[in-house]
Amino acid sequence: MYTLTVRDNIMIAHSLPRPAFGPAQGLHGATFVVELSIRALELDENATVMDIGALSGILGSALEELRYRNLDEHPAFEGRLTTTEALAGHIAEDVAARLSQSEGERLVGLSVVLRENPDAWAGYSLDLP
Repeated sequence: MYTLTVRDNIMIAHSLPRPAFGPAQGLHGATFVVELSIRALELDENATVMDIGALSGILGSALEELRYRNLDEHPAFEGRLTTTEALAGHIAEDVAARLSQSEGERLVGLSVVLRENPDAWAGYSLDLP
């Protein structure tokens, strides 16, 4: 299995209004390093999983709607908690839709990892059809 990983970052604001989140219940900011990895069983005609610039562009486009936004007011998260795990899932699904339009059936999976700091991160993985 071959993989290609690119990364970007986003700054967001949100709240996690449940007692389990302690001080994070209130509105606060977060900066995430976002890592996107895609998987393929075989390399393409250029001996790559995918062009790095193209994959970076897809990730950037998926993140653009989230950058500098208060996720409490974002329509995609209405009625949902914006935990790191939930945000990773949202980004992964968005990227998967964009990849299916551009890369066809050669890719078999992807993973998104959001790093809140060097000691804590969460992610989401999915298989591509």
